[in-house]
Amino acid sequence: MKINLLFLIIFSAFILGCSNTIELANYDMNDSSIDEHMSEGTQSESPDLLSAFYGFDSEAPTIASFFVCRGAAGKDASPVIFPYEVNLETLQAGDFQIVRSDGSVGTILCATPAPAFDFGELRTILLVGDYGSSSNQPATVEVIGNLLSIDNRVNFKGKTVDVTPLEDGPSIVLAEMVPSEEWELGKKATFLRFGGGNGCPEGTKQIVRVVWSGGITKPGGKEVDDVERLSYSVTIRNSKGDVSTIAPFALGDLGDGDNNHKLCLDVEGVPINVRFPRGLLTDPREDLNPETFIEVSTPQAK
Repeated sequence: MKINLLFLIIFSAFILGCSNTIELANYDMNDSSIDEHMSEGTQSESPDLLSAFYGFDSEAPTIASFFVCRGAAGKDASPVIFPYEVNLETLQAGDFQIVRSDGSVGTILCATPAPAFDFGELRTILLVGDYGSSSNQPATVEVIGNLLSIDNRVNFKGKTVDVTPLEDGPSIVLAEMVPSEEWELGKKATFLRFGGGNGCPEGTKQIVRVVWSGGITKPGGKEVDDVERLSYSVTIRNSKGDVSTIAPFALGDLGDGDNNHKLCLDVEGVPINVRFPRGLLTDPREDLNPETFIEVSTPQAK
C-alpha cells in the first residue's frame, strides 16, 4: 500500500505540474538571479520557514525518473512549508541545502510545488533527492539561494528549519482565513487538473485553510470523510465576544492529493484556533498524526 500510494502522489505531481518541476541541471550554482523579479521595497528579512517533513526514505518508484525529474527513482522526498507563497519563477533546486544528522550535505535533484496548486497553496515545495536514511536522517533544510515570495517583497535566502523525523506523522503548521475571491464555491474536484481540489458548498460564510506538514489521507490511502470533518474543532468568537467551538459543515480542497484542507464554516464570527485529535490521518508512509493545535492567522502576503 505504501508504494502504491507513493506512486499515486508522484504521478499526480506529474499530471498537475510537471512543467513547474525545477531541475538542478538548470541552476546556476553561484546564485539565483532575482533582479528582474525584485519589487521596490523588497524586505531582506522574512519569517522563519514553517516546517520540513521527511516524507519518504528512498521509496520513489522507477517511474518517478520519467515523471518527476531525472534520477528520482529510489530517492527521498520532503515537503517544505513556507510562511508565504513562493514566486515559482525564482524557484530552483539549488536554492536549497539539506544537512544530515551526521553533518554531511545531501543532494537535491528537483523542487516542485506539485500537487499543491490551488489558490493560496504555493507555499508547499516538494524536494526530491538523496539526502537521508532512517539511520542518518536529514536534520535541517536551509534556503541558500535567492527565493522570493509571490509578491517579490520577501527573500527567503538564509532561512532554515529543522526536519521532522521520518517516523513522525503530519501535523498542522498553518491555519489562515481564505479571502472570499479564492473561495470557488461549488467547484468540483478534478484530480487530473491543475489545482484540482473541490470547493466549499454554497452557503459557506467563511473558510479557514489548514496546511499540514505532509500529505494526508485516512489510513490505507482513502480520502477523508465526515469522520475527519467532525473531528476538526474550530473556536469562534462572535460579535458579542462569546466563544464557542464548532466543526466545519463541509470540507474543501479534497481529491487532489495535497497537504491542504479548507474548513467550510456556515456561521459568522472570528475563527480563533483549530484543533485536530491524534491518530486519524496518516502520511503516505502510514505514520499517524499527533494531536495538533494552531492559532488562525489572517491571510499572508501574496
